[in-house]
Amino acid sequence: MKKRWIYSAVGAVGAGAAAYLLKDESRRTQLKEKAKDLSTSMKDSLQKDHNNDLPVEKAGVPEVDSIENTKMVDEGSQFGVQYYNQVKEQDAEEIEEKQNA
Repeated sequence: MKKRWIYSAVGAVGAGAAAYLLKDESRRTQLKEKAKDLSTSMKDSLQKDHNNDLPVEKAGVPEVDSIENTKMVDEGSQFGVQYYNQVKEQDAEEIEEKQNA
């Protein structure tokens, strides 16, 4: 019950502050410009971070000069398949043990 009153009070104070700040046209314009600048800077920083997350340029490109890379691409990843088969075999063995016991 107490939390509800606190949330209501915080919401009322926030609404009052927003109404006061947005009362003047100059403040509204200023706030809109700051919001646009913040949005633009956030988008730019996210794009820069996103581009830096993937520095791998030659991954998955089978070329003659990179034999290891060519072999990896040719074989493909078998880890997931092997793990799945191993879990299935273990489950089957457990079921057989329970049935035989």
